[in-house]
Amino acid sequence: MRTERFDFEGADGQRLSGLLDLPEIEPRAHAIFAHCFTCTKNSLAASRISRALADRGFAVLRYDFTGLGESDGEFASSTFTGSIRDLVAAAAAMAAAGREPHLLVGHSFGGAAVLAAAGQLPGVRAVSTIAAPFEATHLEHLFRDGLEALQRDGEATVDIGGRPFRIRRSLIDDLEGHDQAQRIAELRRPLLVAHAPRDAVVGIDNASQIFLAAKHPKSFLSLDDADHLLTRAADADYVAEVISAWASRYVGGPLPALRSQMQTGEVVVEETGVGDYQVEVHAGAARFLADEPPEVGGMGTGPTPYDILCASLGACTAITVRMYARRKGWPLENIRVSVGHVKDPAQTPHDEFSRKIALDGPLTPEQRARMLEIAGHCPVHRTLEAGSRVITAFADEPAAVPPAENPVQHALDAEAVNGKG
Repeated sequence: MRTERFDFEGADGQRLSGLLDLPEIEPRAHAIFAHCFTCTKNSLAASRISRALADRGFAVLRYDFTGLGESDGEFASSTFTGSIRDLVAAAAAMAAAGREPHLLVGHSFGGAAVLAAAGQLPGVRAVSTIAAPFEATHLEHLFRDGLEALQRDGEATVDIGGRPFRIRRSLIDDLEGHDQAQRIAELRRPLLVAHAPRDAVVGIDNASQIFLAAKHPKSFLSLDDADHLLTRAADADYVAEVISAWASRYVGGPLPALRSQMQTGEVVVEETGVGDYQVEVHAGAARFLADEPPEVGGMGTGPTPYDILCASLGACTAITVRMYARRKGWPLENIRVSVGHVKDPAQTPHDEFSRKIALDGPLTPEQRARMLEIAGHCPVHRTLEAGSRVITAFADEPAAVPPAENPVQHALDAEAVNGKG
């Protein structure tokens, strides 16, 4: 996954700051994620769900609402109508860039916004809400302590989630003018309603009302014991996984054929005829070039064979640690592995690989130590340490290829059998 800057002009001419999370493959479809009322594009739910959807083949735009985060404009002057218009502007900007969105995902107040905006976006084919209120006026309870001052003075500072925000009465007046029930009834798009039964900010009754107002096809996803802001990484990843599977029925289709469907474990390397050493690597649906650097006669058009070997160790390490953290339910947000290689017979008869692992997330020292230990059990690590046997034959007399399996899962299962869990 990679992330690109995507700023665009809002409905009132203000610059809105956005990030476009992109998959490594050609996107299955494009989507917009609308965050909660006082959140930003970098909130836990917005960033985690958008990135998780990108990992599943969707290109997702998340952006800061007017006056929030890095976006221009004054938050105190914002209204629900303005948020809807900005969402429409975001869709127009994406379409102008050749990335017309077909999926809208909204969290909390952003969920209400996508329900309202979808009717103005004929290209949108599916909508998903997460912990969304049924009525726009539900927002008033967030600043009920300052409601009297708002009505009296026309403007007041209210506390929302422990932070002060300046709000104007124009926001309250605007909320009264939106008939969300009518909009939902006329949505005419597949709808997925995700909500936690014990959500203490936006009660589960809101999800029931949205679901009953909507026409089929509609689906409901229970988020069990998740909190309103989806602060646990596992909850955000679960939401993204279900949205991805559900949306594939309506937009973009399934992911490209998986490796297990394309081959049985054999990688093919063939010369391209360009330069002295350039080759093309075929690994399932993936194709890329490998080469030697110019100082040894290559063109430097791709990773060297040892770069690919380092990448194999790094990828296997990241996947093994991720599988273990997911199995344990630990709050591992991101893994980054860097691997270097040194071959100096004058110093040691063995090749030396240096591996550095960065783990992001609110992990305990014990969890970090255990995951560092688990990294040493990744199958590629074990293969490099143990040494291997290479069987070579001519192509018309192929060596037998063993059945494909998941060596990472096998290694973790072995750990469980050994009682280390």
